[in-house]
Order: sequence, then structure tokens, then C-alpha cells
Amino acid sequence: MAKVSIRRATPSDAHLLSFVATRTFPLACPPSTTQEDIAELCATQLSPEAFGRYLGDNSYRAWLAMAGNEACGYLLSHDGDPVEEDIANAISLRPTTEISKIYVSADHHGSPVAQDLLNSALRDASGRGFASAWLGVNQLNARANAFYARNGFVEVGTRSFLVGDTWEDDFVREKLLSSQSTGNA
Repeated sequence: MAKVSIRRATPSDAHLLSFVATRTFPLACPPSTTQEDIAELCATQLSPEAFGRYLGDNSYRAWLAMAGNEACGYLLSHDGDPVEEDIANAISLRPTTEISKIYVSADHHGSPVAQDLLNSALRDASGRGFASAWLGVNQLNARANAFYARNGFVEVGTRSFLVGDTWEDDFVREKLLSSQSTGNA
């Protein structure tokens, strides 16, 4: 397996981000999520055009995990207060950034790739003065929930997340950031 490196993505990476995103998003969906709903989300939120919009907005940052010339994971963060009132009320520390998306290809599950992506984003947010990071994770995704708990993300609420025509239930988790906060809590 090729050595994996993490790098900050640029707007020119929109197609590459879309490629890895549409390959990895289905891996985290609960069995009840239909292929049609997955396809709709990929077409609207994970397309090259969507990543172009994200990276054209200074409140978004993305990181790519590269195994040689192949993208094997990515993370997308979004700075600023949550727009949903229930999430905004659950998050206790400001300023905050959302870990909006973090996905790794199946052949890199169990490797340090997700940890390296998360560490990169948390170091960046802490270095820019953010007090916390938050995320939503499907309540049925035991592996992801355990990963975030190990990394100091505490469950602070819930939200519903629309995938196509299906409402999925997420835990909302928050992590305190400091200049020393770069990985496992």
C-alpha cells in the first residue's frame, strides 16, 4: 500500500474531491438508505460543481488524503455558527467550525488516514483561534461514533439529516479546541 500524505485541497481539486466523495459516502450510510437517495445526495452535494462552490467560499476548507496519485479520503470543514437552531443551542463554545464531511475509502479503513485528516483540520482550526469543532454522525454508525468519542467529541444533541427522501438521525458531537488539541483526547 502506498504511503498516504495529507494536503490542503484547492478549488482545482473539485473533481478529485467529488470522485473520492461519491466513492466513500455510501460506505457510511445505514442499510435503510436507498441507492436512489444516495445518488441524489451525491449529485447535489458531492458533485464537482458543489465542491467548486465549497472551495470558492472562504468559510470552507478541505483536505485530501493521497495514496500516491490516488485520493483515498477527504475532510471538509465549514467555519461559523450552525444555522439550525437546535444545533446552535447544543454547541457551547464559539467560535466554532463544523467537520462537515470526513470519509475514507474502504481499503484504508483501520489505517491512520481518518485520524490524520481529522488532526490536520483540528490543528488548522485551533491555529486560527476556533474554540470548538462540531459534527453530526449517524446514530447507527458505531465505528464512526467510537472514533469521534476517542478523539474527544462529546455527544451534545441530535439532529435529523435528509438523504434524498429519507430522514436519518445523527448525534451532534462537540470538541473543545486549544493550541494543544491535535488528536486523541
